[in-house]
Amino acid sequence: MFRIAQPGDLPALCGLMQTAFGDGAEFTEMMAARFAGWENVYVAQPEGGPVSAMLCAVPVTLRGRRGAYFYALCTAPEARGKGLMSGLMEYAADALRAAGARFIVTIPANAGLFAFYEKRGFSRAFARRTFTRNVRRNLWAAAEFDTITVRSLLQLREKYAPNSVLLGLDSFTEVLRDLYSLGVTVVSSPEGYGLFFRHWDTLRFIELFASGDRAAELLVQAAREKTGATQAQITLGAAQSIFPAEGRPADYGMIRFLGESFDVSESYMGLMLDETGQA
Repeated sequence: MFRIAQPGDLPALCGLMQTAFGDGAEFTEMMAARFAGWENVYVAQPEGGPVSAMLCAVPVTLRGRRGAYFYALCTAPEARGKGLMSGLMEYAADALRAAGARFIVTIPANAGLFAFYEKRGFSRAFARRTFTRNVRRNLWAAAEFDTITVRSLLQLREKYAPNSVLLGLDSFTEVLRDLYSLGVTVVSSPEGYGLFFRHWDTLRFIELFASGDRAAELLVQAAREKTGATQAQITLGAAQSIFPAEGRPADYGMIRFLGESFDVSESYMGLMLDETGQA
């Protein structure tokens, strides 16, 4: 009933993704073949029936520990309520544990799913805070735009956010390719970096790391000088040290330990193919 997906399952996965999330065939193929890798896609197929549920268990690390990111969990409408997804999650968890994984993380698609995951062994983690601030002009704010490579960006994340859930190079490449297709801009300086979308007069920063408040402010000001936008909506990890008094923590991700637990109160998770260009 539960097994690893094969490339021949792609039409069935496309149907599940289209129904659940509205994603098309091109995105589904990228997700299965390159973001996750076929060997990390699990499906439920009742005997004699079609593929009725799926999930991706994308390899990740956190402080040197191996784990997986559960992504694109979906069940066919006619199969819901039959325990297929719960069984598939346990099947994948057992396989991951046997392979040496220490944890599973996920990002619930909506607030109502936090309780669903809690019943299946997950705990809330990786809270984030979002706030909006006016950005004053600074003609001397120097930064570069869209000049760093995917590998360099991964290295910057390891430098400024060492306690982060990290995708591998191939998976992270697909995340950046998807973000660029949606219009993201990367701003960087010797003291930090940020990724933002412009929405009219607002810069929506989906990630911002810097050596301190002043360095972060200079990155945002440089983005204003480039775009002309006068406001910034900034999303940070709840435990980030920059702008500590701004924004209230809000639930974001979850974690399930496969064995002994460890402290993730200061950990960060972001850029997991969950961001969009929408406000």
